[in-house]
Amino acid sequence: MPPAAGSASFRSASKTCSDGRSQHVTEPQLYASIISLAAVASYLNCRFLRVPAAIGLMAIALGLSALLVALAHLAGLDMEPLVKRISSIDFSLLLLHGMLPFLLFAGALGVDLNEMRGHLVAITTLPTLGVAIATLVTGAVLWLASRAVGPNLGFLECLLFGALISPTDPIAVVAILRQAGTSKALESVIGGESLFNDGVGVVVFLAILGALYGGTVPGPVTLVLRLAVEVVGGIGFGLVIGWVGYRLLRTVDMYPVEIFLTLAIAAGGYAAAEALHVSAPLAIVAAGLVIGSIGRRAGMSARTVQHLDSFWEVIDQVLNAVLFLLVGLEVVIVIETHAIGLALAAIIAVLVGRFASVAPLVAVMRRVKRISAGSLTILTWGGLRGGISLALAMSLPAGKSRDVILTATYVVVVFSVLVQGLTLKRLARAAAASA
Repeated sequence: MPPAAGSASFRSASKTCSDGRSQHVTEPQLYASIISLAAVASYLNCRFLRVPAAIGLMAIALGLSALLVALAHLAGLDMEPLVKRISSIDFSLLLLHGMLPFLLFAGALGVDLNEMRGHLVAITTLPTLGVAIATLVTGAVLWLASRAVGPNLGFLECLLFGALISPTDPIAVVAILRQAGTSKALESVIGGESLFNDGVGVVVFLAILGALYGGTVPGPVTLVLRLAVEVVGGIGFGLVIGWVGYRLLRTVDMYPVEIFLTLAIAAGGYAAAEALHVSAPLAIVAAGLVIGSIGRRAGMSARTVQHLDSFWEVIDQVLNAVLFLLVGLEVVIVIETHAIGLALAAIIAVLVGRFASVAPLVAVMRRVKRISAGSLTILTWGGLRGGISLALAMSLPAGKSRDVILTATYVVVVFSVLVQGLTLKRLARAAAASA
């Protein structure tokens, strides 16, 4: 994968003080500042906003970005130090090789396979065929919009946007649906889909990215076979390391060691899957499902389960808080004002793509089992986008298309989290009342 703009390990970003002296902010100091700000944002959300974390953190990050931009325009705030600091972060390395393994494992660990078993068709169809449909339809609609409102993007670039925006974020939507009192079946479908479409979406994204910047475009058959090998190989490898981890967990009853083993599965398993050229994200999801279901039930004591769940819940919240804060700060330097029209059109493109990807499955499910008429609306409107999409966009190589795609991604995620997230509860309750 091509390196993102500004990538350099342990690069220092410099700023000039008012007295002319040059100070250097190293990456450890930068990350310490980000973690501290993320902690404050989480506290403010918990203390005052009291909304799901994804919604609260996005609102705070957006407010911070707006404040910085306003200060820059009205009070002459020098934004260059902030720009240098953020530009020094290699988002490709940070997300794909740093945060993603732990985010995926934490999400998979909390899913019960028994609950998913009755909805396997939906949970496997939406992340595979659904992601393909959503990528194609979203990309096609965005490509037409770029021809109408500009700036022009190539078709492959629009497909790249379709792939990176296809993963849905289960954290906020499942919490909202539970508050709204929707059916357990709908929660299982949305939660299970979100787990796997992260992995499939990343695989499709990397395949299109390689075709776009690698200079060679594989044929449809070659692309399908390549994806099949990565997907099947990744899931198979994940099941193997999950089973090995479960067998190891059975032999000890000391929760610090057992938690350490799960960290090794997430980090080491991800690196090993990449070395084997299979889908690392799907491998970690599969391993997390094994540990979270079989390992939790037969390989751990109640005490270990309690500590393990608490540990990974904290990891998940910390990483998501840091990611959303980074996204909020990134907007001060990446938003392209001339691309706002296309970004607004991207909202429509994403909703159309989501509808096209879930409508066929809902039609089939309504024939074979009872599912409410409002499920299509909830599945379409409830496909919230989050940090994974933004981080993938930020990992793109530098260039005009990157800034346009990142602007569109940011606008879609803000709309998704704030508008869709804040109205989903009311929509779900209305659908449940009319069922």
